[in-house]
Amino acid sequence: MTRIICGVDVSKARLDAWTVPADAFESFGNDAEGIAALAAFCRRHAVELVVMEASGGYERTAYLLLWAAGQLCALTNPRSVRRYAEAMGVLEKTDRLDAAIIARFAIARDLQPCPPPSPGQQRLRALVARLGQVTGDLTVQKQRRCMAHDAETVASLDEVIVLLKRQSRRLEGEIAGLIDDDPLWAAIAAALRQIKGVAGRTVARLIADMPELGLCSNKAVAKLAGLAPLADDSGKRQGRRRIRGGRAPVRAILYLVADIARRFDDSLADFARRLRDAGKTKMVVRIALARKLLVRLNAKARDARIAYAHAA
Repeated sequence: MTRIICGVDVSKARLDAWTVPADAFESFGNDAEGIAALAAFCRRHAVELVVMEASGGYERTAYLLLWAAGQLCALTNPRSVRRYAEAMGVLEKTDRLDAAIIARFAIARDLQPCPPPSPGQQRLRALVARLGQVTGDLTVQKQRRCMAHDAETVASLDEVIVLLKRQSRRLEGEIAGLIDDDPLWAAIAAALRQIKGVAGRTVARLIADMPELGLCSNKAVAKLAGLAPLADDSGKRQGRRRIRGGRAPVRAILYLVADIARRFDDSLADFARRLRDAGKTKMVVRIALARKLLVRLNAKARDARIAYAHAA
């Protein structure tokens, strides 16, 4: 039996919805009132699954409110949808057409509902993201402070730096409290920090942005982080393996932490040395170290989950 899918093209102000196979179309505002009308539209057409692209956050409110209204939803990669449209010979691009393409892509890929994170996970992710923003702003202000010579400018920058440091400490405290209050998160955090060089911010980023840690295979978790070299072979040609996609914030912090962990762990240091001796580039060594560290973190998280399940 063919499922009834509603593809939704998301923009800052509008939600354009197209159902397949009925080919019904309607446009709604991207606000609480419009989302409620979209939910009613889906009920009226007996929609089983609403699919929308991950559009930089503009889809978040609709996604959460539709789930709260009892409507199953899923998110998909905009690049995959665009490639699907091109493969089907659809080169035009309008909001209405995009909504139809999303719906047909969902049927072709047999997409399944993807429940939203728990409220605690959403809050942790928001706090970790904000801490990253504050840290970035603090770095910029410190760089400006080093280059400033005018007394008035220096005083202004010092004031901003003090404010950002205060916010950073407050966010770190809230994040640590949120993790400590959840028994499973606390167990995972304790296990991850057994690896020297892995500090609180790394743990928070992993728990916030990679909740699958400890639940999937090493190959799968490496691909989720974008640290798995992808094959590029054709016939007799063996192309160069490159990483692509994945979760950039997780990957970025693993690059830094892997280099720190190497200083405390002889096996990681020997691994990096062997790669360099084999003529591998600095970037290849960096990626391989980050992937090896992630595999160890995945094993630690898996053990922590098993121990927690047995204790419960």
